Amino acid sequence: MLDTIAAARRIETDVPARLDRLTWSRFHTLVVVALGITWVLDGLEVTIAGSIAGALEKSPVLHFTAGDVGLASSCYLIGAVAGALYFGWLTDRLGRKKLFFITLALYLTATAATAFSWNVWSFCFFRLLTGAGIGGEYSAINSTIQELIPARYRGHTDLAINGSFWIGAAVGAFASILLLDPAYFSIDMGWRVAFFIGAALGLIILFMRMWIPESPRWLAIHGREEEAERDVAGIEKRILEGGGKIDDSKPVTKMTITARTHTPLAQVFDQLFHVHRTRSLVALALMSAQAFFYNAIFFTYALVLTRFYNVPANDVGWYILPFAVGNVLGPLILGRFFDTIGRKIMISFTYILSGVLLAATGWMFDAGLLSAAAQTMCWSVIFFFASAAAGAAYLTVSETFPIEIRALAIAFFYAIGTGVGGVAGPILFGHLIESGARGSVFLGYLLGAVLMVIAGIVEAIWGVAAERKSLESVATPLSAA
Repeated sequence: MLDTIAAARRIETDVPARLDRLTWSRFHTLVVVALGITWVLDGLEVTIAGSIAGALEKSPVLHFTAGDVGLASSCYLIGAVAGALYFGWLTDRLGRKKLFFITLALYLTATAATAFSWNVWSFCFFRLLTGAGIGGEYSAINSTIQELIPARYRGHTDLAINGSFWIGAAVGAFASILLLDPAYFSIDMGWRVAFFIGAALGLIILFMRMWIPESPRWLAIHGREEEAERDVAGIEKRILEGGGKIDDSKPVTKMTITARTHTPLAQVFDQLFHVHRTRSLVALALMSAQAFFYNAIFFTYALVLTRFYNVPANDVGWYILPFAVGNVLGPLILGRFFDTIGRKIMISFTYILSGVLLAATGWMFDAGLLSAAAQTMCWSVIFFFASAAAGAAYLTVSETFPIEIRALAIAFFYAIGTGVGGVAGPILFGHLIESGARGSVFLGYLLGAVLMVIAGIVEAIWGVAAERKSLESVATPLSAA
């Protein structure tokens, strides 16, 4: 009954304008650390899974083949897709804060359980559940960050957070060097211990998130304007006490909205496929291309090094470290240009350049011109740009659709992109690598390069110039229409 009354009320709110006139403070740093660390977890998971590929093949219990490694990677991504869709739907209905606790708890449980896997199928099942937790995190976290970070910082902050995936990758790579060294752990024990690292890190994050408020924008839309007002006032107080400022030169404008408890799925699909179909095309192109590009290459990174360059499995981590550094530096160095030069120019530039560089590196790999070190340096340069491009894909989806469907839109395009590009990529490359033919692997690289170039062209033509604009001006809330 109360929900029905709330949904029928029209209210005025200045919450969005007040959030956008805040300057950077310790509060925003806390939000970035407590929520953005999800990408660190994902990077840790993916890197550990990639680094231990050789150990899984040598495991006296599991006896993985290259195809099994690709299957386990795909199971992780299938779980991420399913988790993103289900938890994304719940995030728009139940709130951002409640869901980023639920999804983190699922991740913690599943990644710890992976350490006790006894065969291929148990390993794949636990990886699927781990992926579901991470996939759900993407929707809840991206929505919250977009709605709490002021417009002037939104672009480079979002890219930096997405780039933190590679901090987790570096931690995972370094951990794998120690854990896969037979001098410290047996072949079948090191990889098991590795998965407890993510669980321990997630437990710490669980406590950090208790200080993050619910999104005031979400509260206002759902008729809980008193809570929204209280939270915004609390944020303003924390910022002033922490030495931050409120930009009084920006007008505090109010918007009238009709509160709602949820958005019917019919209206969600109308927005995605009719009202904003051009934006949906851009989102689909960007997400699919970067998912194939990243997952196909990185999930089989260790296999390329061990099969074609004879790198020992316990040394793979040393080759991932410089690769991770390039991926972290890309968004940090290039990120501010997405807010100054603009979204369309920078997104199309990073996508197209990444594709061209991968095609050139693939040709050199096929011709046998690269050593393991040279291959790693080429990948590091490529993903310096590709990391910023991938982060921009999530930024585009999370800021170009109305708040009422934001989490589900993120989940939907993440699911489609990952399903088309991410799940198929590791399986395809697993079989290409297993063939032992460099030419076959080169064709896979060429496919990834073409997808990135096409996505860059799509962005250049139909992308949205959202830099330094409020979320409500980029995509008008459905409740205000």
